[in-house]
Amino acid sequence: MSDQREERHQHFETLAIHAGQEPDEATGAVVPPIYQVSTYKQDGVGGLRGGYEYSRSANPTRTALEDNLAALDGGRRGLAFASGLAAEDCLLRTLLTPGDHVVIPNDAYGGTFRLISKVVERWGVEWSVADTSDPEAVRAALRPRTKAIWVETPSNPLLGITDIEALAGVARDAGVKLVVDNTFASPYLQQPLALGADVVVYSTTKYMGGHSDVVGGALVVNDDTLGEELAYHQNAMGAVAGPFDAWLVMRGIKTLAVRMDRHSANAERIAELLSSHDKVTQVYYPGLAEHPGHEVATKQMRSYGGMVSFRVAGGEQAAVEVCNRAKLFTLGESLGGVESLIEHPGRMTHASTAGSLLEVPADLVRLSVGIESVDDLLADLKQALG
Repeated sequence: MSDQREERHQHFETLAIHAGQEPDEATGAVVPPIYQVSTYKQDGVGGLRGGYEYSRSANPTRTALEDNLAALDGGRRGLAFASGLAAEDCLLRTLLTPGDHVVIPNDAYGGTFRLISKVVERWGVEWSVADTSDPEAVRAALRPRTKAIWVETPSNPLLGITDIEALAGVARDAGVKLVVDNTFASPYLQQPLALGADVVVYSTTKYMGGHSDVVGGALVVNDDTLGEELAYHQNAMGAVAGPFDAWLVMRGIKTLAVRMDRHSANAERIAELLSSHDKVTQVYYPGLAEHPGHEVATKQMRSYGGMVSFRVAGGEQAAVEVCNRAKLFTLGESLGGVESLIEHPGRMTHASTAGSLLEVPADLVRLSVGIESVDDLLADLKQALG
C-alpha cells in the first residue's frame, strides 16, 4: 500500500518506466523477466509461492504489466488480455446478462460493433445507438435494463469527442457503468477514471505496444469488487496475455509519453495541410478549432493524438486511389505504431458496419500518423492527393 501511495505522487513518465517493474530480486535485472512457464512448484498442497499456480490464472510477467497499467490510469486493478476484443468480451460478459441492454456510440470501432451486434446479441443482450457527444441523447437511449454506456473518445474513425465527465453524471444518475475505450488517446493523453468513468478499455496493440509487433488488450478499474469479478471471468474465459506479449507491451509503454508527444505534433501539422488542400472536403481532428469537440478535447486531453481522418473530393474511388498512391504511409489496418499507416475504413477496418447506423462515409481515409519526419509525411500526402 505504501508503494501505491508513493506512486500516486509520481509523474506519468516515471510511472511508465517503474510502476510494477522493480528490479528482479534474484539477479537485479532492471527489466522484468519473461516467465515463459505454464505451471509452478507448490510448497505443499495449496502452498503457492506468490500466489502462482498456473499461468492462465496468473503469471509474474503479466502481473508486472497489470500493475503498470493500473498505475498509469490511476486505477486499483489492471487486467491484461490476448487482444482488445478479448478484453471487451470479458467486460461485456461480466457486466451483462441475457435481457440486459447497452448503449453504444454511433461512431465506434468496427470490431466492437461486430462483437456486440453479431455475438453478444445472440446471447440475448440488447443494444441501441446514441450520439455520445450529446449527453441528453444518451440519457434518452437508456432503458430499465440498461447496464452500461459504451464510449470511444476520440472515436474510431471519425474522431468524435465525448465529454467523459458529463456522461459519467448521466451514468451515475441511472445507476449504470460508464465504459470508455481510451485506445486512441492512451492514458498519457487522457485519464477517464479521474473524469468519472467506471472502466477503461484498451487495445494495447496500438499506442501502448507502439511498435506493431504485439497484439493485446487491457481493462482498468477503480472498484475492487468489479476488479475481482473481471479477474474471475478473465481466468474462467482464459483469453489472457501471454508472458512475451505482456513483456512487449511493457517495453512499449516505457516510451509512450515521448512517442505520444511526437505523434500528436506530427498529426497537428498534417491536419493543417489537409484542411487547406483542395482535394479534401472535410478533416476530422479534434485539434482543429473548427472541430465540434475541440473545446471538450482541450479540457480533458493533454493533446489531441496521432489519428487523423479526412474525406476526399471525388468519392469512394478517389479515396481508394489516395490510399494506393501513398508510399511512406503504409497501407494497412491497425494504428498507433511508430510507422505511419493509411487505410480506407469503409473497405477495411469498418467493413462490418456497412448498411448499419454506424456505416462510415465511402470517401473517408484514416491516417495513423507515426513519428517519422513530419516533412517527409507531408510530402507523401501531397503526392498521394495529387
